[in-house]
Amino acid sequence: MEKLNLPDFEFKINKSSSGKLQIFDELRKKYVALTPEEWVRQNFIKFLVEHRNFPKSLIAVEKGLTVNKQNKRFDAVAYNNLSQPVMLMEFKAPGVKISQKVFEQIANYNRILKVKYLVVSNGIKHYCCKINFNDNEIEFLNNIPYFENLT
Repeated sequence: MEKLNLPDFEFKINKSSSGKLQIFDELRKKYVALTPEEWVRQNFIKFLVEHRNFPKSLIAVEKGLTVNKQNKRFDAVAYNNLSQPVMLMEFKAPGVKISQKVFEQIANYNRILKVKYLVVSNGIKHYCCKINFNDNEIEFLNNIPYFENLT
């Protein structure tokens, strides 16, 4: 898989009975199809756990929600120690440009969840913004925050 703008991590990768590559998802505790987007998700989550102190037990992937009467799935969400969602994440394949449309997608999801931090990454470029709901302001951060700094 493509080299990402993240530290190198080790993963369990195998081939399915049909010959497709699979990667072991430590959160879901099963092998999943190794698509370019999944490669970004797995690397980014490993980065959060190993370099930003996020507990694995407080990250969920592929969770569903309803937006405008349509069932949607977001890529990942991190919860605080009170089980409240605090960071919503959207991942794209490395070749996919992070566009306004991607930000609109995660913003639509956040209308339901109302988390303070949004992350969008294609593995090469990472964007993180902090939402101030009281002042209706968005601040783009230079770095992904550490878990203990999520307020």
